[in-house]
Amino acid sequence: MADKAIEVLLDEKRNFPPPKEFKKSANIKSASIFNTARKNPQAFWAKAAKELHWFKPWRKVLEWNTPWAKWFIGGKLNASYNCLDRHVQGGRKNKAAIIWEGEPGDERVLTYRDVWREVNKFANVLKNLGVKKGDRVCLYMGMIPELVIAMHACNRIGAPHSVVFGGFSAESLRDRINDAQAKVLVTADGGYRRGAVVPLKKNCDEALTDTPSIEHVVVVKRVGTESGAHMKDGRDHWWDELMANAPLWCEPEKMDSEDMLYILYTSGTTGKPKGIVHTTGGYLTGVTLANKWIFDMKDDDVFWCAADIGWVTGHTHIVYGPMANGVTQVMYEGTPDWPDKDRLWRIVEKYGVTIFHTAPTAIRTFMRWGNEFPGKHNLKSLRLLGTVGEPINPEAWVWYHKYIGGGRCPVMDTWWQTETGHPLITPLPAITKLKPGSATN
Repeated sequence: MADKAIEVLLDEKRNFPPPKEFKKSANIKSASIFNTARKNPQAFWAKAAKELHWFKPWRKVLEWNTPWAKWFIGGKLNASYNCLDRHVQGGRKNKAAIIWEGEPGDERVLTYRDVWREVNKFANVLKNLGVKKGDRVCLYMGMIPELVIAMHACNRIGAPHSVVFGGFSAESLRDRINDAQAKVLVTADGGYRRGAVVPLKKNCDEALTDTPSIEHVVVVKRVGTESGAHMKDGRDHWWDELMANAPLWCEPEKMDSEDMLYILYTSGTTGKPKGIVHTTGGYLTGVTLANKWIFDMKDDDVFWCAADIGWVTGHTHIVYGPMANGVTQVMYEGTPDWPDKDRLWRIVEKYGVTIFHTAPTAIRTFMRWGNEFPGKHNLKSLRLLGTVGEPINPEAWVWYHKYIGGGRCPVMDTWWQTETGHPLITPLPAITKLKPGSATN
């Protein structure tokens, strides 16, 4: 689709320096941080790790016997405590943690105290179902707050979670359950996608015909009678019924820095899924710093990563990074084109989103749909844009910058993988001169 303004910018091979106004209040304003990190990498990461809460300090920052690396050896911490308790105790208890919108239009706002309370209760539910430290819990759900709550409940009791994307088949779910030897499965009766019901519980029932490790299934009531969900006596339990009498406090496990936080499966180059393991201390340190610096996160930001939690982007840029930084974030259940192709921009305007993060594939789709859809909405609340997932072509970058960011928002084009857990190549918004189509340095 021809756009003369974009063509002119590309023909000029134009770079985009950091906006002066943005730079004035940026978290990182000087490129001297690069020399600091190069000079003493261990001291650099030790300083970053000290921003987290540790029950016990580490005795050694890094032990690297190629290819094995161990971070913050001897240190003890808990991910849910860092994403919730320290904010509740530190004055953010009544701050919105999650602004959630369902595809049909229903809404919920959960404060940090709300999430903290629900996490404590569900952690006790898991313990009552026999889940112990080291047991794996599989999560197969749509984009609803209960998914975030279940993940933090798992790490509160030291049970690594394995999130399976809600769009995957029963066969894919079965394979991931069996590989992880998961003890409990958490799901929903269904979910919404383009106005239709996704039969999550039915998929689970099909998968569970050959998953001997599963002892219990917890089911969130999301869809109701439309789902046609069947509940098996003794195995299946409704979320709300288990939560009704669950105690309001669960002591967080003091996890070793190298204890497993989660498993996330990637198909890789063959059909058999490969489980990528991320441990607690190094991962949480990396994602906390990455979110704070790359997105220039401030206490008054409204952040929205429009990815699914079933991918590593959702783990890092929804569940852990933003919550470790104590920001408010938007979660949306459905697709960008329901009931019309301006749904995302309507949400940005409605909630005053300041930082928006999505994938190049989505941006190219928005381009095909036409400029009129973002043009219907006031997007002036935005101050920074992000992109991740695959390389972004220069035309899509410039369109994103012009029509979504209004020509004023830095675009953070990040490169990373499920295996790395957080971006390894990225610009920084107040330092880097941006080049369309390049993740720069």
